[in-house]
Amino acid sequence: MATELYALTAPVFVRALTNLDKIIDKARAFAADKGIDEQDLLEARLIEDMGNFISQIQRASDSAKGCMVRLGGVENVVMEDNEASFDDVKARIAKTIDFVKSVPAEAINGKEDAEVVLKFPNGEFKFPGRDFLIGFVHPNFYFHVTTAYALLRMKGVPIGKMDFLGG
Repeated sequence: MATELYALTAPVFVRALTNLDKIIDKARAFAADKGIDEQDLLEARLIEDMGNFISQIQRASDSAKGCMVRLGGVENVVMEDNEASFDDVKARIAKTIDFVKSVPAEAINGKEDAEVVLKFPNGEFKFPGRDFLIGFVHPNFYFHVTTAYALLRMKGVPIGKMDFLGG
């Protein structure tokens, strides 16, 4: 039996975002325990030209939402990228999860070959739905989730692979 496309979208995004939410709880507790200003964790970045922790959460959120919008043909939920605290990023994650869960499986299933067009200032990319999800969305989504995790690890937050995986 073939895997339905929906099984590769909402459940995947919800699991990773839920795990990230729990990791943020650990980061908050770590900051409180060590007397570290939360902004030190929220503003962490690997290198100057990369987005900080907050930005990584925003882009992971946008990746999940954008996938559901483009494959599901549903109206996007606009989020303003104005998060400034752990409470704010946790609220964004919760809002993203709610949005992802609101898209019915029927809106995604059967879109494996539907054309998805991404428009950028320097041109556009066209994908069949399956390739969009597997070759663009998943790598992009996990890049930002992994980077957020790595930033907290770099700052000493006691998290490990099972936190990332949700074990």
